[in-house]
Amino acid sequence: MRGNPFDELEEMLDRVSRQVGDGMTSGGLQVPGSVPVDVADAADAYIVTADLPGYETDDISLTLSEGTLRFEANREHEAEYAEGEYLRRERTRKTANRRIRLPEPVEEDEVSAGYENGVLTVQLPKVGGGEESKQIDIE
Repeated sequence: MRGNPFDELEEMLDRVSRQVGDGMTSGGLQVPGSVPVDVADAADAYIVTADLPGYETDDISLTLSEGTLRFEANREHEAEYAEGEYLRRERTRKTANRRIRLPEPVEEDEVSAGYENGVLTVQLPKVGGGEESKQIDIE
């Protein structure tokens, strides 16, 4: 005998609610195809750290335009397995991207980026960043 469909619906809604709650407490829900990032506000720069495992440096495109940092990573199909056949294949061509609107202008000519062990780190110096109060002599 089949159970009450409303009980099944309630159970499904509870499960979704738990998943949303778990996602919110861990920093947000992961959207498929997007890249998880951390954005830190250092005294003189913004530091953006993004997880891009499985990509090579040449696979990643990084641009900054009108206060928005954009990165996109493309991984092509790997060659067929030479010694047999796949029983399961989930690691196929994949594109990941993300856009991050920066809260303040940055020195676009001084932006630097590094990629190590699947983690992209972008340093974006703030305009006029790093300068604390300056004593002005009165003449």
